[in-house]
Amino acid sequence: MTVTYSSKVANATFFGFHRLLLRWKGSIYKLLYREFIVFATLYTAISVLYRYTLSSSQKRFFEKLSIYCDRYAEQIPVTFVLGFYVTLVVNRWWNQFVNLPWPDRLMLLISSCVQGRDEYGRLLRRTLMRYVNLTSLLIFRSVSTAVYKRFPTMDHVVG
Repeated sequence: MTVTYSSKVANATFFGFHRLLLRWKGSIYKLLYREFIVFATLYTAISVLYRYTLSSSQKRFFEKLSIYCDRYAEQIPVTFVLGFYVTLVVNRWWNQFVNLPWPDRLMLLISSCVQGRDEYGRLLRRTLMRYVNLTSLLIFRSVSTAVYKRFPTMDHVVG
């Protein structure tokens, strides 16, 4: 289920942004807080165990074990995984940007196909472009809250 918070995001202040993050039902914090609590608890337990209960020989053995585990962790190239993720995100953004309906190409097509230097040809081209702009406005109005606030009713669109 998709939950929209567009009106709350538009009215959020700089210092009130943390309240907005905690309000989100689909937030990354709400998704990962259990894992974070488990990680913080285990980290604290291992740290307390290392600092207060292990002897010096046991500490050296623990350090050697952690160095051994770190060598195997270096085999996973984090930069490659991060680069792959960034590439994926940028490609998705670029595909969304490319698929936005820009009226320029259609305007050039209309101006080249609808002939006439007289008043009728000019009015026909203008009317067709107004219809194109109207369809773009109706699509953006159903997707964007900023456009919907600017044109809340059909009377505002006509105006």
